[in-house]
Amino acid sequence: MKLKNMFKKTSSRSHYIAVRNSHPEVPVGLLRKCNKCGAAIVAEDVRNGYYICPKCHGYFRVHAYRRIEMIADEGSFEEWDKEMDFVNPLEFKGYEEKVRKLQEHTNLNEAVVTGKVMIGGNPAVVGVCDGRFMMASMGWIVGEKIARAVERATEEKLPVIIFTCSGGARMQEGIVSLMQMAKTSAALKKHSDAGQLYISVLTDPTTGGVTASFAMLGDVILAEPKALIGFAGPRVIEQTIGQKLPKGFQRSEFLLDHGFVDRIVEREEMKDVLARILAMHSGAGAENGSKEEKDIKAAKDTMDAKKSENSETGRTAAVSAWERVQLSRKKDRPVGTDYIDGLFTDFMEFHGDRYFKDDHAIVGGIAYFHGRPVTVIAQTKGKTTKENLDRNFSMPSPDGYRKALRLMKQAEKFSRPVICFVDTPGAFCGLEAEERGQGEAIARNLFEMSGLKVPVLSVVIGEGGSGGALAMAVADEVWMLENAVYSVLSPEGFASILWKDSKRANEAAEVMKLTAADLKKLGIVEDVIPEPENFSDTEMKPVLETLNERIGEFLIRYSELDTEKLTERRYTRFRAM
Repeated sequence: MKLKNMFKKTSSRSHYIAVRNSHPEVPVGLLRKCNKCGAAIVAEDVRNGYYICPKCHGYFRVHAYRRIEMIADEGSFEEWDKEMDFVNPLEFKGYEEKVRKLQEHTNLNEAVVTGKVMIGGNPAVVGVCDGRFMMASMGWIVGEKIARAVERATEEKLPVIIFTCSGGARMQEGIVSLMQMAKTSAALKKHSDAGQLYISVLTDPTTGGVTASFAMLGDVILAEPKALIGFAGPRVIEQTIGQKLPKGFQRSEFLLDHGFVDRIVEREEMKDVLARILAMHSGAGAENGSKEEKDIKAAKDTMDAKKSENSETGRTAAVSAWERVQLSRKKDRPVGTDYIDGLFTDFMEFHGDRYFKDDHAIVGGIAYFHGRPVTVIAQTKGKTTKENLDRNFSMPSPDGYRKALRLMKQAEKFSRPVICFVDTPGAFCGLEAEERGQGEAIARNLFEMSGLKVPVLSVVIGEGGSGGALAMAVADEVWMLENAVYSVLSPEGFASILWKDSKRANEAAEVMKLTAADLKKLGIVEDVIPEPENFSDTEMKPVLETLNERIGEFLIRYSELDTEKLTERRYTRFRAM
């Protein structure tokens, strides 16, 4: 109300100039001009439309309490530490007067609002930075409020959601401001060690010390579209090193492509996305899945395992190894995303390795399997030339393997089983892959997967090529589809190396023992999933039904094992090979 009255007292010309020259803020008054596209907009329409320009879809910055209204169940917000005494650790001249004026102008005590909310019926601790207060720079009070909120969340076993918006450290508090980076990060480490979920939501702008601390530490990192996110702002970079920056540099989309953001979320869908993530981490899914597991177990008791095994054996002898190699590469063969869509519900893809890139050759995220939260990761080919180029023909880079491992470790933290779908001719062997450590990335996956404290299942659905496949197949059990192959390298490569003649690939396929039946006899895989004739992405039902049943059985068996037995059994499995 005070903000609106202030605008009423200004002249129309001075108000126009203020709007034209300011950074985008929530418009006030009846009719204003969008300072992004210049269109005339009705302020009420913007307020009712999530503070988004109806003309250009540009995002206006949102006041903290408005932000909370947009995500919280009605009447559920309980504010914490609303009033805190002013501090001036450096006795900086004029600092207190500036803060007092901002407190009066914004009705805020400081640049962050914290408290407890319900989002879609799920409890969470929330912190929301408000850019009107010294551009939400982080001083002692901001750091203290965030640390207190995180500590209380740890005590009460609650997830934390922080909406970041900041120009960075608060200059008036000097080194004390810098120390808030360490303090908030340490509080989040204790929260993480307690097994709790932290979601960071990056809004425009998130820069400096906030980016280099709590903003980038989320188990899940979301961002609003086109938000400026970076350590040093683009103007600082250009003025410091004189380098011209590319278009879109440091925007949300740039960070998504470079592996630092899980997902860009439109403001209209933010509450729903947060509610879904919270629900998947609440433990309720496992309870809901218990009845489904009993149904699966009952079905298991009635199935004729011997008949199924005989059926597989009978089909195996009819097709040569080379023919199976060709079938594993068929253009219309189902790809990894087909299995995700067909077997799981509410799949939410998470992107990036948090180091360099989001590799599209590997798709991963969280989903439900019969009401139980799981982590699903798939090497996936494309269905068109354009898709295959985007997915690099399912040849992952180091960034893809690091993304997969990040998701597996996240699954371990939240006690989710991991289900992998393997389909790659091999790891990408280009110059940039070697520069970024392809061998190290694969080795790290083998090392970490061997000790994951949750059940791990890998299913070879097409080609299982060399270490590129193994990096997602250090599992409690490995299954293969009937016409999938799994080998040290391609038959063409094998023939070229041993016989100096790649044309002998069909002969190589026979001696390599790379078919599902061969590998079952060798004890490399535990199960072979039958395929119907003319198996394709439009004829998946029989395979999906079999996988649905057997994955259910797998989860029942392995969820009954304690951590020590689980990891020891996995070690023994590979030790015997």
